[in-house]
Amino acid sequence: MNKTILALFTVLLFFNCSTAQKVTGVNVIDKSDIKSAMIKALEWQEAHPIFAIAPTDWTEGAYYTGVVRAHKATKDMIYMAALKNQGYWNNWQTYKRLHHADDVAISYSYLYIDMNDGRRNFVDLEPTKKFLDAHLFDDDEWKKGTDKSEYGRTILWWWCDALFMAPPVLNLYAKHTKQPKYLDEMHKFYMQTYNQLYDKEEQLFARDMRFVWQGNDKDTKEPNGKKVFWSRGNGWVFAGLALILDDMPADYKHRPFYENLYKEMAEKILKLQPEDGLWRTSLLCPESYNHGEVSGSGFHTFALAWGINNGLLDKKYIPAVKKGWNALKACQHEDGRVGWVQNIGAFPEPASYDSYQNFGTGAFLMAGSEILKMQ
Repeated sequence: MNKTILALFTVLLFFNCSTAQKVTGVNVIDKSDIKSAMIKALEWQEAHPIFAIAPTDWTEGAYYTGVVRAHKATKDMIYMAALKNQGYWNNWQTYKRLHHADDVAISYSYLYIDMNDGRRNFVDLEPTKKFLDAHLFDDDEWKKGTDKSEYGRTILWWWCDALFMAPPVLNLYAKHTKQPKYLDEMHKFYMQTYNQLYDKEEQLFARDMRFVWQGNDKDTKEPNGKKVFWSRGNGWVFAGLALILDDMPADYKHRPFYENLYKEMAEKILKLQPEDGLWRTSLLCPESYNHGEVSGSGFHTFALAWGINNGLLDKKYIPAVKKGWNALKACQHEDGRVGWVQNIGAFPEPASYDSYQNFGTGAFLMAGSEILKMQ
């Protein structure tokens, strides 16, 4: 009897997962509905704060990057109020690991406030400057390249997520302060990560050296024998590229590299989108988990929409963006919570109807904000 009940429960669970992610009207985008969904997501997240380490950590950085993009698209003061409140209560601090890219992600929101609030001396950018100077110009163990662990911590940004956390901040800081040296340093370290983790054949990034294909028996593989490429990990990079290009000078000498990389990834991400609109946590082995995931999908949808809006992608990408948004919206609870977010991790894992994280809400806001700009 117990086995029968368990089997029935499992069937119902998968039915509910499938139903929750069913997409209808994939070609219809209601911008008033998008705005409403975004505000509900913000209000729920603000009322239910969650972070990994501290209010200045990378999870909050990613979430408030979404709030930044929402304000940039709508100019609704509810988003600016949330941005100012967190910056003020954080005393404009970064987190404490000066050589860890994650710990400066929060500064993207501080820079945006300083550039758009209109009041002098409200934002204190000195902690951000202190972090960036130490991060770029001080020696540390990773830069020495002496780490022999499986992670391959032999460069400053040794994991692909880092390309979302620090480069957009450095790029925006260079723009805001008119100091191009920060952009040049960003490019130097970005190229190190690209050269180590980008798979030119697959047009995707390995999360870290554990997942770089070496062609031997120790390689980490998916059950189907494919290489391991994590959806959110590539979402970090892909969305980060859109953020970088958004603020990078049009005549910057290395801009063509970022545009070409963006287009390569866009082409691959488009091919990998499932019919229901949500990318699976494992991009090359989607059958590992028979459901979509919101954080990676939100970042992919945002980045694709950004490319359409900025002339880097043609109209063939529009259906994917619309399908992606409708699928994301289907994962939002009635109270505003954004579900189906894989928890903090470093490789493909499952999500659920009730699983949420603040960075998932950030991805949701980023996607909605860019779709609002589409014609």
